[in-house]
Amino acid sequence: MGSNGNFLDNEEAPTYAPSIPVPNVQELVRKDPLQVPQRYVREVEDRPKDTDTSYLSSVIPVIDLSLLFMGNNEELTKLDLACLEWGFFQVVNHGVAKQVSQKMKDAAAEFFELSLEEKNKYAMPSDDIQGYGHAYVVSEDQILDWSDALILLVHPSHYRKLKFWPNSPKGLQEIIEEYSNAIRKVATELFQSFSLIMEMDKEALLGLHKQLVQAYRVNYYPPCSKPDQVLGVSPHSDTSTITILMQEDDVCGLQIKHNNEWVPVNPIPDALVVNVGDVFEIWSNGKYKSVEHRAVANYNKARISYASFMFPHDEVEIGPLSHMVDSKTKQQLFKKVRYGEYLRSSMNKKMEGKAHTQMAKIEG
Repeated sequence: MGSNGNFLDNEEAPTYAPSIPVPNVQELVRKDPLQVPQRYVREVEDRPKDTDTSYLSSVIPVIDLSLLFMGNNEELTKLDLACLEWGFFQVVNHGVAKQVSQKMKDAAAEFFELSLEEKNKYAMPSDDIQGYGHAYVVSEDQILDWSDALILLVHPSHYRKLKFWPNSPKGLQEIIEEYSNAIRKVATELFQSFSLIMEMDKEALLGLHKQLVQAYRVNYYPPCSKPDQVLGVSPHSDTSTITILMQEDDVCGLQIKHNNEWVPVNPIPDALVVNVGDVFEIWSNGKYKSVEHRAVANYNKARISYASFMFPHDEVEIGPLSHMVDSKTKQQLFKKVRYGEYLRSSMNKKMEGKAHTQMAKIEG
């Protein structure tokens, strides 16, 4: 963190956004595996199509982090291209121990198998998004996602609200902490490479955050008898700087928008998926774009995914970095906004593509 690591250690843990309570999807499926209530059924044009873009999955860039960390220029160029052309890439040789990620997967699977009554001990309150439940539900008539989630703030540690951290199965809190620490190490090392492709000093990007805040969202997607009518998570880009996702090795679900097509991100065993978030897009003045993605449901298999979001402190003003603005045209695509306002304004809306980025755009 450098010398400013403790500058905000006495502040209150932040709250983020209210959400309307909605039914638990896992419980819905447990009671009647065939039912798909109307509230989950998408408009025809928003439903997953049968068009096969899975051949494109093999084109999604794969970056070797061990090469990046050694300063390999070829790998740095690959990272730059991955961010420019895709906004998504998979990373291998990332240094997160297999036993750490496997413990996380085993404990999370056990947590979701607990009774609803047990899981609801950690239920999300009506005024915030930490805990077990559903976020981004802002109206009674909004079409709902086919998933339940556990959302926690993990870093800095004084942001944690431990009453929402499940202590069942035994050791889950420590497992979340261990996994999150390993992921934060990957993020801070990636930030060094991102700094270099943005022509800055290695530590510059981390420094811009003032305090690196880390949130964790574990998504549970129950099986669905009509997977072609629902979405596990609505299309959206992330409000983070970057997001690091661990997938299941054997169940697909994540899709990204590329050249206006939805492309599945097929899991590579032991790889992590990284995507560019809105903050990165704004700092780079639109050179690197945050990409819309969504999750689809599966007919016969539940799926769990593990998303770690890295973002700046609430008080940081985000806007295009001066050296990222074209020196000829001087055109700034974004204005300066306080990150805390940007984040909360997006959380008070339903997830809808990149609509929430408008608040930072300069009207052309």
